[in-house]
Amino acid sequence: MSTRREFLQNSAAIVGGLALASNVAQARDNIRVAPYQDKLTDSSGKYVLSPLPYAYDALEPVIDARTVELHYHFHHKPAVATANKAEDGLALARESGDFSLVKHYEKELAFALSSHILHTIYWTNLSAKGGSPTGELLKAIEDNFKSFDKFKAQMSAATISVEGAGWGILGYLPASGKLMILQCENHQKLTAWGVVPILVLDVWEHAYYLKYQNRRAEYINSLFSIINWGNVTARFDAAIR
Repeated sequence: MSTRREFLQNSAAIVGGLALASNVAQARDNIRVAPYQDKLTDSSGKYVLSPLPYAYDALEPVIDARTVELHYHFHHKPAVATANKAEDGLALARESGDFSLVKHYEKELAFALSSHILHTIYWTNLSAKGGSPTGELLKAIEDNFKSFDKFKAQMSAATISVEGAGWGILGYLPASGKLMILQCENHQKLTAWGVVPILVLDVWEHAYYLKYQNRRAEYINSLFSIINWGNVTARFDAAIR
């Protein structure tokens, strides 16, 4: 017959084994749902332009090849260079102790780095295959906006009505567990701290003007047919976990 001490020791071992098994299972889950990460920098920490995930003409007829080429090389690429230049300027200011240009470089960094981040998301948010949201993402959309159609109506209206140049953004706020739709002017204004962008729609004129001229609404309505919901779902999964 086992003693009380033996019973407690055996019980502790069982509990410990269960906890270890739980931790191993959780670790496996974490591996399986590894966070979605954008390649924004190289191994040295410098901002870098990732290759487009498709050919220039892959999004036609919604977005023409020439627009994609110009947008990528003459708008996204310079933002990467400007962000690096701003960080170099701030590093030099720290070394020299001369912060007379700190306001300039901080503003340049906020603008250019936000452009780099949003453009990187934008390219991967699009695909010629299109599709529709499913699973947990669709449920979250329905919980937060009542239906996919209501979400689409608000997202479209918010994006089309951005004042001047900017973005429509669907993001997830971990602090509240909610999906939110935001307007963003330029690349960094009117955003909310902590929101993780999972879908971004670019309404700077360079994103659509060659094909749509001033018909922003037509461009946005067409854009919904080439949204890569698989990519949006991967971003949502990473954000909620």
